[in-house]
Amino acid sequence: MAPEPLGGGLTNANFRVEDGGQRYFVRIGDDIPVHGVMRFNELAASRAAHAAGLSPEVIHAEPGAMVMRFVEGRTFGEEDVRRQANLERIVPLVRRCHREIPAHLRGPSLVFWVFHVIRDYGHTLVRDGSRLAGEVPHWVGAAEALEREVGPVELVFGHNDLLPANFIDDGERLWLIDWDYAGWGSALFDLGGLASNSQLDAAQEEWLLEAYFEVPVDDALRRRYAAMKCASLLRESMWSAVSEIHRKVDFDYESYTAQNLDRFERAWHDFQRSWRSTRKDG
Repeated sequence: MAPEPLGGGLTNANFRVEDGGQRYFVRIGDDIPVHGVMRFNELAASRAAHAAGLSPEVIHAEPGAMVMRFVEGRTFGEEDVRRQANLERIVPLVRRCHREIPAHLRGPSLVFWVFHVIRDYGHTLVRDGSRLAGEVPHWVGAAEALEREVGPVELVFGHNDLLPANFIDDGERLWLIDWDYAGWGSALFDLGGLASNSQLDAAQEEWLLEAYFEVPVDDALRRRYAAMKCASLLRESMWSAVSEIHRKVDFDYESYTAQNLDRFERAWHDFQRSWRSTRKDG
């Protein structure tokens, strides 16, 4: 059976292949240094995620290609993530990613610190003549303020790309896929990314924090979370702006950049108005 192209990948070419009556998912993609994507890291995270019971088994890997068992199921959209019943399934999955993958991880492993990513993207946008290069000082300045607000963090092993499409429901359980950006970082980044990528409302975000941390949520945690959520929106915006220059697939990055920048600026404005003033008053 000829490989069947699958849509949805913005940094890879994905295919479904059938062989010997079995279906496989094949991902084709080299390192993408401009985005910090290193395939050795993706492979190690994918194998550890399978060992932790979160992700499909890796059957074969070689430079530029990885073959996994194909999961028959429904890929989530934003509305799926926003359903309370699904959120109650997602939070334990994310917590297991953070807490259980390290026991299975082998070899060198990357760190994903969103504020470094933002600074590096800023250099790339200026160096490569982005149409948005003039905005970089504003973005980096905002990121520096947000980094101070986040403060010290407890390291977990994060997925760092919790888009709705990275959850698959096979009718019995959820799978978490796509480990391109996996690495050590803060749980708050995954939680903020999950909320912003699926546009959870304020009540859902409050529930999310309490369910994940299993403690009552105080203002200090809310403030640190709000700062990291802003950073996740800025990172997604700058990821798209860099991709405009270094595009690998046919996708309307310009519109995606504009959409995410609008959401970031609104979140940044709200953060400055609410949380930074609260900290000052406290």
